[in-house]
Amino acid sequence: MKRTSPYWLLALLLTLCVTLATVFVARAAWWNEVARAADWNKGQAAADNVFKLLLGEGRRLFGNEMFVMADTYFHSGYYPSIFDRQETDHDVAMPAHGQVEDKNSTSDDFLGPPPDWIAALHRHFVPNTHTHLDDGGPSGHMRETEVQEILPWLKLATDMNPQYIDAYRVGGYWLRRLHNSAAARDFLFEGLHNNPGNTELLFDLGWLYNKDFHDVNRARNVWLAALRSWQAEDINTRTSVDGAEGKRLYDDITVNLAQLEEHAGNWSQAVKYLEMAKQVSPYSNDIQKQIDEAKANMTGQSGAPKP
Repeated sequence: MKRTSPYWLLALLLTLCVTLATVFVARAAWWNEVARAADWNKGQAAADNVFKLLLGEGRRLFGNEMFVMADTYFHSGYYPSIFDRQETDHDVAMPAHGQVEDKNSTSDDFLGPPPDWIAALHRHFVPNTHTHLDDGGPSGHMRETEVQEILPWLKLATDMNPQYIDAYRVGGYWLRRLHNSAAARDFLFEGLHNNPGNTELLFDLGWLYNKDFHDVNRARNVWLAALRSWQAEDINTRTSVDGAEGKRLYDDITVNLAQLEEHAGNWSQAVKYLEMAKQVSPYSNDIQKQIDEAKANMTGQSGAPKP
C-alpha cells in the first residue's frame, strides 16, 4: 500500500487553516471595530451554513466551550484547567444577570500550593492573580474597552448554539457597557429571531430601550410581551425550585412596568403590577410600602379639584 506523502497532509492542513481563517477572522474584526459592530449580522446565514457543513448539529456542543473561553479572557488567562477545580458560575455573566461580581469565585488558590520549586518558579511567568478585564486586568491599568476581547467568543458561542440564551444576554450587556447600544440591540434581536418570545431576552431588550434609548413606549410594549411570555410558560416550571430564576425575572418585569406607570401618573396600573410583583418578590414588605404610596397618590389624584 502506497503511503501518502507528509507534504500532501501538510498542504491539506494549511488549506483547512486558511479556510477557517476566512470565516473567523472577518467575524472577529466586525466585533473588534466597535463603531461598526451593528453590521455583524451581515453574512450570518453564510457563516451558519459553514458551521453546519463542517460540524453539523454537533456544533452545539462547542457553544459552552466558546462561552468558557470568553470567561477565560475576562480573567486574562487565570482560569482553572480541566485538571483543576472548575468554576460553577462564570464571572463574565454575573453583571448581565443583575448580580454583583464575585471577585473570589475563581479562587486565588485553585492551583493549590506548588508541588516543587520548579512549579513555584513557573508561576512567576504565567497569570497567577484573579483579576477582571473591566477592573484593569493583571496590571490594574487596562482600559475597560479591553473587555471587547470577549465579544468574538460570545458571538462564536451563539453561532455554534443559536439557543444559548446566556451568551446573547452577556454579549448584550457588555456591548452596552462599551456604549454600543445599537449593537447590543441587534445582538438581542438575533437572539429573539432564533428563540422567539424568550422572556429573558425580551426583558433585556426592554431594559435597553428604557435606559439607553429612553424610549418608554417601546420599553413598555417589550416588557408587556415578556410578561405574556412568562405567563404562558408551564405553571410547574414557574413554581418549582428550578424556576427560582423565572420568579426573579417575573419580579423584575412587573416592578419595571410599575415604575413606568408611576412616572406616567397611572397609579392604578402601577398598583396592579406591584401586586403581581409582591407574589414572588423576596422583599414583599418593601413592595407593600410602594403599593401603599401608590394608593395614597391615587387617592390624592382622584380627590384633587378639577380645574
